[in-house]
Amino acid sequence: MRRFVVILALTIAGSLPLLRYQPDTGAATRAAPAPQPGAPSTPPQAGTAPPGPGKSVDGSLVRTEYGPYQVRVVFTGTKITDVQLITEPADRRSRRIAGGAAPTLRQEALQAQSAKLDAVSGATTTSEAYAESLQAAIDSQGG
Repeated sequence: MRRFVVILALTIAGSLPLLRYQPDTGAATRAAPAPQPGAPSTPPQAGTAPPGPGKSVDGSLVRTEYGPYQVRVVFTGTKITDVQLITEPADRRSRRIAGGAAPTLRQEALQAQSAKLDAVSGATTTSEAYAESLQAAIDSQGG
């Protein structure tokens, strides 16, 4: 009887993560619309100068266990003048993490002018996906 209770308790404890798991369907992601020709590429963040005339390039959509990530990069010549996270996971926790890490990753990308970024503590997956999408945009730009 005692062994049965222990086995039952372990079975229930082992099943809880499975019951809480919510796979990414990809349908409920937040994505910014593609820029229209002649329209400004992205609005600047508060406290930053507008990027001026530049070419906006979307990085690849990077799928992770938490959901998809994608960045839009604005280039003026070969210089990165702005980076925005345009697609992020749909669930609230991942969105909060991505939203908190994005400004730091943006600043690093603008400083480094590359996708060689330090991971933000507590947002490793977001940091890696951001850098991968950023690198794809840089590669497609020819930089």
